[in-house]
Amino acid sequence: MENVNRAGALARGRSLAFSLIATLTLLSPAPARADETRCPAPPDAGAALAATDGRVRLEWIDRRLAREAHRMSWWNYGWAVGIGASGVGSLAAVPFVAPENRVDYYTGAVLAAGGVIPFLVAPPDVIANSRELRAKLVLTPPGTDTEVCALLADAEHRLVQDARNERLLSGWWSHAANAAINAGAFFFLGFGYHHWLSGALNGGIGFAIGETVIFTQPRGTIEDLARYQRGDVGP
Repeated sequence: MENVNRAGALARGRSLAFSLIATLTLLSPAPARADETRCPAPPDAGAALAATDGRVRLEWIDRRLAREAHRMSWWNYGWAVGIGASGVGSLAAVPFVAPENRVDYYTGAVLAAGGVIPFLVAPPDVIANSRELRAKLVLTPPGTDTEVCALLADAEHRLVQDARNERLLSGWWSHAANAAINAGAFFFLGFGYHHWLSGALNGGIGFAIGETVIFTQPRGTIEDLARYQRGDVGP
């Protein structure tokens, strides 16, 4: 009987030892694989990001910027075409209205032209940044760890730049500029030609369209930057 008890105690001791070893193994950080690329993380990023393979981080930024660039292109050029079409419609109606009322339609066309110019001259940064980053990955793919980390640093800079640009496009100053431009059209027609009603229509419709443009602007890169800094680079 004593031998049986001793054998049982020994078995329980072995089981406890194995359980402890398994627990410590699960809790300990996994060693880095030999084929992983370790690149420094930005100063404001968490430790989880620094522990992530540099190639994984680079591919994640490339995918996220490409996704946002696609959405932003539809937003940017879609609004450019729509607002431009409204300006053309205003000009097309000019021959069919009384001469004293044509200034109302010219004003609407000028407002439309002013609304289209920013879309064409200064499209959101993510469109060009995504295209340039993808070109670098395709034309000169990084081979060594040093090349990966250098290209990753460039991609991280583009991610920060694009997030900052999205904040700028949707910031308070955009709403203020929209209100100022359309208020100017209202006062121009009102004080200049005593067309207060058409001035209110031009200014009111222009302001509503401008606010819709601002509120429909994609802002995915802002969230992508926050995810990246946390080290959340999963699908």
